[in-house]
Amino acid sequence: MIGYLHGKIISKKPTKLLIDVNGVGYIVNISITTFEKISDKEEVSLFTYLSVRESAMDLFGFYTLAEKEMFELLISISGIGPKSAQSILSGIQIEDLKDALKSGNVSRLISTPGIGRKTAERMVIELRDKVESLAESVDGVSFGTSSVRGDAIAALINLGYNQKIAERMVRAITDKSPNVSIEELIKEALLNLNS
Repeated sequence: MIGYLHGKIISKKPTKLLIDVNGVGYIVNISITTFEKISDKEEVSLFTYLSVRESAMDLFGFYTLAEKEMFELLISISGIGPKSAQSILSGIQIEDLKDALKSGNVSRLISTPGIGRKTAERMVIELRDKVESLAESVDGVSFGTSSVRGDAIAALINLGYNQKIAERMVRAITDKSPNVSIEELIKEALLNLNS
């Protein structure tokens, strides 16, 4: 499965990107939120989710791990498919969505495009407890604000380490040494993880 892409943006629309990754062009569906964060960039790093159905394979891209995790929670609910989840994430910020789910604010959820009353009620019931685990990620990886941090976490995940552990380790190192290079960051993280 494709979990992460880094490449040059060939074309960009509010809900779709064409990214050149080493000579291969990937069409990636994105939310308006992700589009706003990459609107001034020529190169981009995205976490991805590959949706496979009988009739199509669609790749969805996310600027942060938190957005990807919220997307995965949304599509776990009966009646919400990948396109609907993309639309929901375009219409509401992750923190607002998380707060609405935790507090059971159905009227806030209904005001988001693509969510009716029954779906909103189901979302609250099924996701209220699950959104707690997103808190760390919302504050965590954002490629725009800290590409060294994000790249290091992605590298550790690709090496098989748990995402939360990788985030925690990278955050601890960068808090002590904010200007650490990507190579040193990964090296120190690996030393700490393997000791």
